Amino acid sequence: MAEATKKKTIIVEQIGSPIRRPAIQRATLIGLGLNKMHKRRTLIDSPQVRGMVAKISHLVRIVEDEAKG
Repeated sequence: MAEATKKKTIIVEQIGSPIRRPAIQRATLIGLGLNKMHKRRTLIDSPQVRGMVAKISHLVRIVEDEAKG
């Protein structure tokens, strides 16, 4: 159980608006738990999350990457 709390995380912030974006990009934002400008979410660092962030890299930015630290 102690290992479950030691998972690497990243903090993602929404910096772009989903207005006039394809529906798949809006759905990806919602999948990450983002729906408003400058909202931040702490997410588990996994290949799936990294892929979603890469897919909409023009709408989000990684604020803090605890995997590096």
